[in-house]
Amino acid sequence: MAVGTYERAPTLERADYASPVASELETIWETKPGIGGWLSTVDHKELGIRYIATAFAFLILGGIEALVMRVQLARPNLSLLTPEQYNQIFSMHGITMIFLYAQPVLTGFSAYLFPLLLGTRDLAFPRLNAFSYWAYLAAGLFMYASFLVAAAPNDGWFNYAPYSLKTYNPGPNMDFYALGMILLGISTTAGAINFLVTVLRTRAPGMSINRLPILTWGTTTTSVGILLSMPAVTLACFMLWADRQFGTHFFDATARGQPLLWQHLFWIFAHPWVYIIVLPAMGIVSDALPIFCRRPLVGYTVVVLGTIATMVMGFGVWLHHMFATGIPFIALSFFSGASFVITIPSAVAVFAWVATIWTGRPVITTAFLFFAGFISMFVIGGVSGVMTASVAADRQLTDTYFVVAHIHYVLIGINLFPVIGGLFVWFPKMTGRMLNERLGKWSFWIILCGFNLAFLPMHWTGLAGMPRRIYTYQDGMGWNTVNLVTSIGAFFLALGILLVLINIFLSVRNGAVAGPNPWDGPTLEWVTPSPPPPYNFAVIPAVASRHPLWEDRLREGMGHSSVHRGLVLDDGKEMLATTVLDAEPDAILKMPEDSYSPLVVAVVMTAGFAGLLLHWWVFSGICAWLMFMGLLVWLWPEPKLGQSARWDR
Repeated sequence: MAVGTYERAPTLERADYASPVASELETIWETKPGIGGWLSTVDHKELGIRYIATAFAFLILGGIEALVMRVQLARPNLSLLTPEQYNQIFSMHGITMIFLYAQPVLTGFSAYLFPLLLGTRDLAFPRLNAFSYWAYLAAGLFMYASFLVAAAPNDGWFNYAPYSLKTYNPGPNMDFYALGMILLGISTTAGAINFLVTVLRTRAPGMSINRLPILTWGTTTTSVGILLSMPAVTLACFMLWADRQFGTHFFDATARGQPLLWQHLFWIFAHPWVYIIVLPAMGIVSDALPIFCRRPLVGYTVVVLGTIATMVMGFGVWLHHMFATGIPFIALSFFSGASFVITIPSAVAVFAWVATIWTGRPVITTAFLFFAGFISMFVIGGVSGVMTASVAADRQLTDTYFVVAHIHYVLIGINLFPVIGGLFVWFPKMTGRMLNERLGKWSFWIILCGFNLAFLPMHWTGLAGMPRRIYTYQDGMGWNTVNLVTSIGAFFLALGILLVLINIFLSVRNGAVAGPNPWDGPTLEWVTPSPPPPYNFAVIPAVASRHPLWEDRLREGMGHSSVHRGLVLDDGKEMLATTVLDAEPDAILKMPEDSYSPLVVAVVMTAGFAGLLLHWWVFSGICAWLMFMGLLVWLWPEPKLGQSARWDR
């Protein structure tokens, strides 16, 4: 992105997607055809869809791993898996679902929707967006490559020391984990920076802070959370790798290291991460549920404040996961109290959604069903979380299947339900085709029943004392029936997700054609054709309210939004920069063209990490030098972007 100074005044035109100006914009912004264009594109829509598709591919892998585990645990004393194989499967299942699916799928939604919701033409840093995607894909493949050498991570998604140290875990399993997590952290951090700058500086004129769609509030809040939490786990993974490779003793108790230090660093990252993977999903519901209730969200301001408060307080409850580690009682009391208090801002959102449904005129679509189901699962997951906030209860429940049930109600109930609901809402915008509603409703009921059949009994399994992470159990423990029911439910859940995938496969070519605004939505993305052209908006819209397309019926805001007449900006790839608070026009930005640099840098960086894994130190050094050269090419000043200094005599 570069700021241009112009002698010309941008022209005002009517939005006409069939005009010569629109044709010229298409030529300027379109991605070149063929494999070259596919590899070099920086179009946020293409990258957003790739993010979602890749995250769903990892969801399928994680789901297959879960089904294998459930077959193993369906009956006592089964031996489908060895203990080591089970350790690797359940570890990769957790890593996949939490790090490779839950957050990236929300990043995909945000990458696709951010510029459309904000009334602009791309993210602030398009090449950084492409790099973030390629690095995410590389990190996932890097960790899954561990299966090729039968050495996948085997210490759970939280990777507690000292079991992860080389003394107890001599294979490369935990090196894959430590280096892969650092690689993934680079991708996630790049994405967070991009979203923050985009929302601060590239909103449509008039879209002041209190007019932002709530989905953007969720992603913005979690982006700040990522920037503050990611350094902790990156540092922890580097220290672990140093312990394993160079004999340092950060976590080695036999040499005065502190195994508990790993848990502190990990949970300082991982507890906020729980909110990072749910707040944008809650934003999807807060933005899309009102469409089907035919009214604005009840309590916009308190929901936004609740979103921010939840993220802030999420940094103060990490010890909540360490009640059984022998820490002082005064610390237990403080963090237990904080864990109870954090339920308040979360409950605000629940009341707002219920009030929106109660006071609206609900239209029962598949998306609405998934959002309503989400609210129910949110309450169950929240209540079980409150139970573990009590120190006394947590000491009984920790490391049992009760905690497994809780995390799945959080992960699937608060993430997957809104994601599938969001797919039904925005799939028409992405593809120009509607998903099949009848098949969608079938998939909802099967997912809802399968999900509760699988995970509700786990609460009882945990209360009955079954520890988590055991690969089998003896007959006569009282766990046989509940485990069988759980396994049956897991297959029902998988069937429901399979129906969603079939629906997508069938509808992408043969679904009913969607118009620009098939749901009568109120926000700016519904102004554009379905799917949107490469330049998003023929003219830059100006907004005067939170619901530009519902203004006439709501009579909100001062004046009227202008979505059909605005600035053209057709002198090359251009976007409008606006001020941070009030979104007043501030500058014209010249945007970069497609480039192979993000892909090259991501590939070379991954090769360097592979060299570190294999102890090819010289090779890794060469990769670091190549990455530096790639960054130089990427960032080299371009005169046409106004990045070269001019010398005026």
